[in-house]
Formats: sequence, structure tokens, C-alpha cells
Amino acid sequence: MGSFGGRLSTFFDPGFSASINPLGPPQSAIAALQTALASVRAYPDPNYARLRAALGEEQGLKPEWILPGNGAAELLTWIGRELAALDEVWLMVPAFSDYWRALKTFGAMVRPWRLEMGDRSKLPLPIPKKGSSIGILLNNPHNPTGKLFQREQLLPYLERASLVAIDEAFMDFLPPPQQESVLSLAIAYPNLVVLRSLTKFYSLPGLRLGYAVAQPERLQRWQAWRDPWPVNSLAATVAEAILKDTDFQQQTWDWLKPARAELLAGLAAIAGLSPLAGAANFLLVRAETSVSQLQLALLQRHQILIRDCLSFPELGDAYFRVAVRTTTDNQRLLAALQAEAIK
Repeated sequence: MGSFGGRLSTFFDPGFSASINPLGPPQSAIAALQTALASVRAYPDPNYARLRAALGEEQGLKPEWILPGNGAAELLTWIGRELAALDEVWLMVPAFSDYWRALKTFGAMVRPWRLEMGDRSKLPLPIPKKGSSIGILLNNPHNPTGKLFQREQLLPYLERASLVAIDEAFMDFLPPPQQESVLSLAIAYPNLVVLRSLTKFYSLPGLRLGYAVAQPERLQRWQAWRDPWPVNSLAATVAEAILKDTDFQQQTWDWLKPARAELLAGLAAIAGLSPLAGAANFLLVRAETSVSQLQLALLQRHQILIRDCLSFPELGDAYFRVAVRTTTDNQRLLAALQAEAIK
């Protein structure tokens, strides 16, 4: 959550600093939690058969192609181990800090490729040479810029790289016709791993739930590496319920597009701020003054916490990221930013 995250998350709603759906959790999740309370006296199914079947039905895949995890973070650990076995791992930066954690844990040789803020229309990575021992880790939509890459742009990497891991944690925020997911390609490409999160879209970060889609042999290997019962019974039961909550899904898609457009326009109208358009539920904003000072002023004078980008070395103190929230919250943020801009 940036420089204030560790000290303040206990006392403050993360608000604009965490990219969580403000419309949730859905009532289907709350009801499922209440029903699942009785299950805490028993161990979860170590194979998560029902959960994998529910996820498989959602994605049109057989259950053995899916592995639930304790959030996408746990699954990043195992893809980090796989990638570290290759000669080199190409990482598009700025990148989520947990990518570095997962890769460095196993001593991966990481080669960063910078996505230029001024030209986000194409991937900065070259196409690997045929037969090279190259792994690629990236996310789509990209965090923190919000850039959505077309599926066709990713195909050449699947043809050449030894292993390609694509984190689609924010893909659910796009309506299905607009998604550029490669998830369905996992059957055709044994070198592809796709990571998904269920906690951001459904506003359930405390439950820690994500899943990986990949060849069954790879997922069986991960299952043998990890601790037993990584997903608790409450999270597993809730997941089965929310996957069927089509009303909440549509409500989110109907809310996000106009709310994001309104927030983008409002940010662009404030002197000294230059927001980047994005496809996810957050916006990256360049500031002409120190973001650390702005962050402190917003917190002290307005009780608003924004996400600084100090954990992205390529961005440093010049950028901040804000979650798209309700109209009332967004207007409160814009008013606070405007007040600080005219001081």
C-alpha cells in the first residue's frame, strides 16, 4: 500500500489506495459465509474438488486444469520457482513488487523491460529467439498503468518463450466481450500459465483466494510442493457462491465504466495532475509535485489515503495510483486534490 501501508492499514479503510471493488462484498458472499461457518470444524477437501469444478464450469475447462490458491500471491511463488529454472526471466516493468519477491526467492535471473509511459500501445519485450531458455512474467491489464494488451499481441511470446505466466488479476473488471484473456489458450500452449484473483472483483481480500490455469501436470507438481489445505473452507464455499452471482457481476460492469470516465476527467481537470486512461478499476496519475507530500497532506487534512508508487522504482515519487470508487467517494477525492492544488 505504499509508504503508509504497514502503519495505517489497521486504522484506516484503505479506500483509494487498494484497488478493490467498492460495491462488494456481494450478498451472495455474506450468505455463503454464514452457511459455511459450520464447516470450520472439519478440514477442507485437500483436492478442492467442488471448487475446481465450479471454476472449471465458469471458464469452460476441466477441473484438473485449475488449481485454487491462497490468493494469487501463493501461486506466484510456484510460478516463480518454475521460471527461476530457466536461463533468464523477462519482466515488464513497472511491475507488482510480489513478482520480484517470487522470482528472487528462487534466485531467478531477471531481465526487466520498461514499458514507456508515453507509448503504452505495445509490449516492450522483444520476441525470444527460437529454442532460447526464456521465461516471461507480465500482467494484463497491466498494474499500475491499467493498460490492456490485445490477446494477439501475446501470441508471438507463446510461440517462442519456454514459459509464459500472465497475471489476469484485474481482467474480471472488463465485461466478457471486452476481455483480452488468454485463459482459453492454456490447452493449446503447455508453456502458458494464467493467474486469476477472486478477491479484487468481489471485494474479499481478507479471504485470500485466487487460482491458476495451466497444464494438469504442472499443477500436480505445484500441489506436491505446497503446504496442505492452502485455501480455507470459508473461502472455498464463498467462491462457489459468487461465481454464480451474475447480478453482482453485471452491476460491477455497469458501475465501473462511467465511474472511471468521470474520475479520469476530474483528475485531468486539476492543475499539475496527468492521469493515464486505463481498462481496470484504478488510474495511474502523474503529479508535478512530490507525491509523498501530497499523500501526507491528503491523509492529514482530508483523511484520504492514496497509493504512492515508491514500490515501483521506475515511477518513484512522481506518480500515484487511485482506485475507482463510488461517485460520492470519487467526488470527495477530487475536491481534496483540488484543494491541495490551489494551496
